[in-house]
Amino acid sequence: MNSFKVLRENKQLIVFPILSGISLLVVIGSFTTAILAAAGWNPDNISDTYGSAGDYLLLFVFYIFNYFIIVFFNMALIHCTRLYFQGEEVTIEKGLRFSLSKIGVIFSWAVFAGTIGALLKIIQEELGWVGKIITGILGVVWSIATFFVVPVIAYENLGPVGAIKRSVKLMKEKWGESLGATFSFGLINFLSFFIIGVPLFLIGSLIHPVVGIVLAILGILLVAAILSAAQTIFVSAVYHNINGDPVKHFDQQMVEKLFQKK
Repeated sequence: MNSFKVLRENKQLIVFPILSGISLLVVIGSFTTAILAAAGWNPDNISDTYGSAGDYLLLFVFYIFNYFIIVFFNMALIHCTRLYFQGEEVTIEKGLRFSLSKIGVIFSWAVFAGTIGALLKIIQEELGWVGKIITGILGVVWSIATFFVVPVIAYENLGPVGAIKRSVKLMKEKWGESLGATFSFGLINFLSFFIIGVPLFLIGSLIHPVVGIVLAILGILLVAAILSAAQTIFVSAVYHNINGDPVKHFDQQMVEKLFQKK
Protein backbone atom coordinates (compact mmCIF):
# COMPACT_ATOMS: atom_id res chain seq x y z
CA MET A 1 0.00 0.00 0.00
CA ASN A 2 2.92 2.35 0.68
CA SER A 3 4.20 1.62 -2.81
CA PHE A 4 0.84 2.47 -4.34
CA LYS A 5 0.83 5.70 -2.32
CA VAL A 6 4.08 6.76 -3.95
CA LEU A 7 2.72 5.81 -7.38
CA ARG A 8 -0.49 7.77 -6.75
CA GLU A 9 1.54 10.90 -6.02
CA ASN A 10 3.75 10.30 -9.08
CA LYS A 11 1.33 8.93 -11.67
CA GLN A 12 3.82 9.63 -14.46
CA LEU A 13 5.93 6.71 -13.23
CA ILE A 14 3.46 4.33 -14.87
CA VAL A 15 5.00 5.45 -18.18
CA PHE A 16 8.16 3.39 -17.54
CA PRO A 17 6.56 -0.10 -17.44
CA ILE A 18 4.34 0.91 -20.37
CA LEU A 19 7.39 1.96 -22.43
CA SER A 20 9.13 -1.23 -21.36
CA GLY A 21 6.17 -3.33 -22.49
CA ILE A 22 5.91 -1.56 -25.84
CA SER A 23 9.66 -1.94 -26.42
CA LEU A 24 9.50 -5.65 -25.62
CA LEU A 25 6.62 -6.10 -28.06
CA VAL A 26 8.66 -4.34 -30.76
CA VAL A 27 11.62 -6.66 -30.06
CA ILE A 28 9.42 -9.76 -30.12
CA GLY A 29 7.79 -8.57 -33.33
CA SER A 30 11.18 -7.89 -34.93
CA PHE A 31 12.56 -11.32 -34.03
CA THR A 32 9.36 -13.04 -35.16
CA THR A 33 9.45 -11.20 -38.48
CA ALA A 34 13.12 -12.10 -39.00
CA ILE A 35 12.47 -15.78 -38.21
CA LEU A 36 9.47 -15.92 -40.56
CA ALA A 37 11.46 -14.21 -43.31
CA ALA A 38 14.29 -16.74 -42.89
CA ALA A 39 11.69 -19.53 -43.12
CA GLY A 40 10.31 -18.16 -46.39
CA TRP A 41 7.25 -16.78 -44.57
CA ASN A 42 6.06 -20.34 -43.99
CA PRO A 43 5.58 -21.18 -40.26
CA ASP A 44 5.82 -24.90 -41.10
CA ASN A 45 9.49 -24.40 -41.97
CA ILE A 46 10.28 -23.19 -38.45
CA SER A 47 11.71 -25.90 -36.18
CA ASP A 48 9.89 -26.41 -32.87
CA THR A 49 13.10 -27.35 -31.06
CA TYR A 50 16.48 -25.76 -30.48
CA GLY A 51 19.52 -27.56 -31.76
CA SER A 52 21.85 -25.65 -34.02
CA ALA A 53 24.43 -23.08 -32.97
CA GLY A 54 22.42 -20.49 -34.90
CA ASP A 55 19.31 -21.21 -32.80
CA TYR A 56 21.26 -20.79 -29.57
CA LEU A 57 22.89 -17.59 -30.79
CA LEU A 58 19.50 -16.12 -31.73
CA LEU A 59 18.14 -17.11 -28.32
CA PHE A 60 21.11 -15.44 -26.61
CA VAL A 61 20.68 -12.18 -28.55
CA PHE A 62 16.94 -12.21 -27.83
CA TYR A 63 17.59 -12.53 -24.08
CA ILE A 64 20.11 -9.68 -24.18
CA PHE A 65 17.57 -7.34 -25.78
CA ASN A 66 14.89 -8.33 -23.26
CA TYR A 67 17.10 -7.88 -20.19
CA PHE A 68 18.45 -4.59 -21.51
CA ILE A 69 14.99 -3.11 -22.01
CA ILE A 70 13.63 -4.29 -18.66
CA VAL A 71 16.63 -3.07 -16.66
CA PHE A 72 16.84 0.23 -18.57
CA PHE A 73 13.28 1.28 -17.71
CA ASN A 74 13.35 -0.23 -14.20
CA MET A 75 16.50 1.76 -13.43
CA ALA A 76 14.85 4.95 -14.70
CA LEU A 77 11.87 4.29 -12.43
CA ILE A 78 14.07 3.50 -9.43
CA HIS A 79 16.00 6.72 -9.92
CA CYS A 80 12.75 8.69 -10.05
CA THR A 81 11.64 7.11 -6.78
CA ARG A 82 14.98 8.09 -5.26
CA LEU A 83 14.42 11.70 -6.36
CA TYR A 84 10.97 11.58 -4.77
CA PHE A 85 12.31 10.13 -1.51
CA GLN A 86 14.84 12.97 -1.43
CA GLY A 87 12.14 15.59 -1.97
CA GLU A 88 13.28 16.51 -5.49
CA GLU A 89 11.18 17.05 -8.61
CA VAL A 90 10.32 13.81 -10.40
CA THR A 91 10.19 13.79 -14.21
CA ILE A 92 10.27 11.11 -16.88
CA GLU A 93 13.16 12.93 -18.55
CA LYS A 94 15.34 12.71 -15.43
CA GLY A 95 14.74 8.98 -15.17
CA LEU A 96 15.55 8.31 -18.82
CA ARG A 97 18.61 10.56 -18.69
CA PHE A 98 19.92 8.66 -15.66
CA SER A 99 19.49 5.29 -17.39
CA LEU A 100 21.25 6.63 -20.48
CA SER A 101 24.17 7.67 -18.27
CA LYS A 102 24.39 4.04 -17.08
CA ILE A 103 24.04 2.49 -20.52
CA GLY A 104 27.38 0.64 -20.28
CA VAL A 105 26.65 -1.12 -17.00
CA ILE A 106 23.10 -1.90 -18.14
CA PHE A 107 24.47 -3.55 -21.30
CA SER A 108 27.05 -5.49 -19.28
CA TRP A 109 24.31 -6.80 -17.01
CA ALA A 110 22.09 -7.64 -20.01
CA VAL A 111 24.89 -9.73 -21.57
CA PHE A 112 25.57 -11.50 -18.27
CA ALA A 113 21.90 -12.14 -17.47
CA GLY A 114 21.20 -13.06 -21.09
CA THR A 115 23.93 -15.70 -20.92
CA ILE A 116 22.42 -17.18 -17.76
CA GLY A 117 18.92 -17.07 -19.24
CA ALA A 118 20.00 -18.72 -22.48
CA LEU A 119 21.90 -21.46 -20.61
CA LEU A 120 18.87 -22.21 -18.44
CA LYS A 121 16.66 -22.39 -21.52
CA ILE A 122 19.09 -24.76 -23.24
CA ILE A 123 19.18 -26.99 -20.14
CA GLN A 124 15.40 -26.99 -20.06
CA GLU A 125 15.15 -27.96 -23.73
CA GLU A 126 17.91 -30.57 -23.73
CA LEU A 127 17.03 -32.42 -20.49
CA GLY A 128 13.25 -32.59 -20.82
CA TRP A 129 11.28 -32.79 -17.58
CA VAL A 130 14.50 -33.07 -15.55
CA GLY A 131 15.66 -29.84 -17.14
CA LYS A 132 12.37 -28.15 -16.24
CA ILE A 133 12.83 -29.11 -12.58
CA ILE A 134 16.45 -27.93 -12.54
CA THR A 135 15.67 -24.62 -14.24
CA GLY A 136 12.66 -24.11 -11.98
CA ILE A 137 14.83 -24.40 -8.87
CA LEU A 138 17.63 -22.30 -10.35
CA GLY A 139 15.08 -19.71 -11.46
CA VAL A 140 13.89 -19.20 -7.88
CA VAL A 141 17.48 -18.93 -6.64
CA TRP A 142 18.28 -16.44 -9.42
CA SER A 143 15.24 -14.28 -8.56
CA ILE A 144 16.26 -14.07 -4.90
CA ALA A 145 19.95 -13.48 -5.65
CA THR A 146 19.20 -10.65 -8.09
CA PHE A 147 16.43 -8.97 -6.08
CA PHE A 148 18.51 -5.80 -5.46
CA VAL A 149 20.64 -5.91 -8.62
CA VAL A 150 19.05 -2.94 -10.43
CA PRO A 151 19.57 -0.37 -7.63
CA VAL A 152 23.02 -1.86 -6.93
CA ILE A 153 24.26 -1.40 -10.50
CA ALA A 154 22.61 2.02 -10.57
CA TYR A 155 24.33 3.45 -7.50
CA GLU A 156 27.27 1.27 -6.46
CA ASN A 157 29.37 1.13 -9.65
CA LEU A 158 29.69 -2.65 -9.63
CA GLY A 159 29.94 -5.06 -12.53
CA PRO A 160 27.51 -7.99 -13.03
CA VAL A 161 29.30 -10.44 -10.72
CA GLY A 162 29.95 -7.79 -8.08
CA ALA A 163 26.31 -6.69 -8.28
CA ILE A 164 25.06 -10.22 -7.64
CA LYS A 165 27.44 -10.64 -4.70
CA ARG A 166 26.25 -7.35 -3.24
CA SER A 167 22.58 -8.26 -3.80
CA VAL A 168 23.11 -11.66 -2.16
CA LYS A 169 24.87 -9.98 0.76
CA LEU A 170 21.90 -7.65 1.26
CA MET A 171 19.54 -10.63 1.17
CA LYS A 172 21.67 -12.50 3.72
CA GLU A 173 21.63 -9.49 6.02
CA LYS A 174 17.90 -8.92 5.58
CA TRP A 175 16.62 -12.30 4.46
CA GLY A 176 13.00 -12.92 3.50
CA GLU A 177 11.65 -9.90 1.67
CA SER A 178 12.17 -11.13 -1.87
CA LEU A 179 9.85 -14.09 -1.43
CA GLY A 180 7.26 -12.00 0.42
CA ALA A 181 7.24 -9.25 -2.20
CA THR A 182 7.09 -11.66 -5.13
CA PHE A 183 4.20 -13.53 -3.56
CA SER A 184 2.26 -10.41 -2.61
CA PHE A 185 2.48 -8.70 -5.99
CA GLY A 186 2.09 -12.00 -7.81
CA LEU A 187 -1.09 -12.74 -5.88
CA ILE A 188 -2.53 -9.30 -6.67
CA ASN A 189 -1.65 -9.79 -10.33
CA PHE A 190 -3.38 -13.17 -10.33
CA LEU A 191 -6.51 -11.79 -8.66
CA SER A 192 -6.63 -8.87 -11.09
CA PHE A 193 -7.26 -11.35 -13.90
CA PHE A 194 -10.61 -12.21 -12.33
CA ILE A 195 -11.45 -8.81 -10.84
CA ILE A 196 -10.56 -6.76 -13.93
CA GLY A 197 -10.22 -9.12 -16.88
CA VAL A 198 -13.40 -11.18 -16.53
CA PRO A 199 -15.84 -8.23 -16.00
CA LEU A 200 -14.31 -6.32 -18.94
CA PHE A 201 -14.62 -9.41 -21.12
CA LEU A 202 -18.27 -9.85 -20.18
CA ILE A 203 -19.07 -6.17 -20.78
CA GLY A 204 -17.28 -6.15 -24.14
CA SER A 205 -18.94 -9.41 -25.16
CA LEU A 206 -22.30 -7.65 -25.08
CA ILE A 207 -21.05 -5.82 -28.18
CA HIS A 208 -18.89 -8.57 -29.71
CA PRO A 209 -16.66 -11.38 -28.33
CA VAL A 210 -13.61 -9.78 -29.97
CA VAL A 211 -14.36 -6.49 -28.20
CA GLY A 212 -14.59 -8.40 -24.93
CA ILE A 213 -11.20 -10.05 -25.49
CA VAL A 214 -9.55 -6.74 -26.43
CA LEU A 215 -10.99 -4.94 -23.38
CA ALA A 216 -9.92 -7.77 -21.07
CA ILE A 217 -6.37 -7.80 -22.46
CA LEU A 218 -6.04 -4.01 -22.22
CA GLY A 219 -7.38 -4.03 -18.66
CA ILE A 220 -5.00 -6.79 -17.55
CA LEU A 221 -2.03 -5.09 -19.23
CA LEU A 222 -2.84 -1.80 -17.48
CA VAL A 223 -3.05 -3.52 -14.10
CA ALA A 224 0.20 -5.37 -14.85
CA ALA A 225 1.91 -2.04 -15.62
CA ILE A 226 0.64 -0.51 -12.37
CA LEU A 227 1.78 -3.52 -10.34
CA SER A 228 5.15 -3.56 -12.07
CA ALA A 229 5.69 0.10 -11.18
CA ALA A 230 4.57 -0.48 -7.59
CA GLN A 231 6.88 -3.47 -7.17
CA THR A 232 9.85 -1.52 -8.53
CA ILE A 233 9.04 1.31 -6.10
CA PHE A 234 8.94 -1.30 -3.35
CA VAL A 235 12.40 -2.65 -4.25
CA SER A 236 13.77 0.91 -4.35
CA ALA A 237 12.27 1.77 -0.95
CA VAL A 238 13.65 -1.35 0.73
CA TYR A 239 17.08 -0.85 -0.84
CA HIS A 240 17.31 2.77 0.33
CA ASN A 241 16.05 1.78 3.77
CA ILE A 242 18.81 -0.81 4.08
CA ASN A 243 21.38 1.85 3.18
CA GLY A 244 20.01 4.22 5.82
CA ASP A 245 18.47 6.72 3.39
CA PRO A 246 15.21 8.47 4.32
CA VAL A 247 12.28 6.89 2.52
CA LYS A 248 9.23 9.13 2.25
CA HIS A 249 5.86 7.43 2.80
CA PHE A 250 7.52 4.28 4.13
CA ASP A 251 7.51 3.67 7.87
CA GLN A 252 11.13 2.85 8.74
CA GLN A 253 10.15 0.42 11.52
CA MET A 254 7.64 -1.26 9.26
CA VAL A 255 10.27 -1.87 6.57
CA GLU A 256 12.71 -3.20 9.17
CA LYS A 257 10.09 -5.72 10.36
CA LEU A 258 9.77 -7.07 6.82
CA PHE A 259 13.04 -8.88 7.46
CA GLN A 260 14.16 -11.48 9.93
CA LYS A 261 17.86 -11.69 10.72
CA LYS A 262 19.31 -15.21 10.61
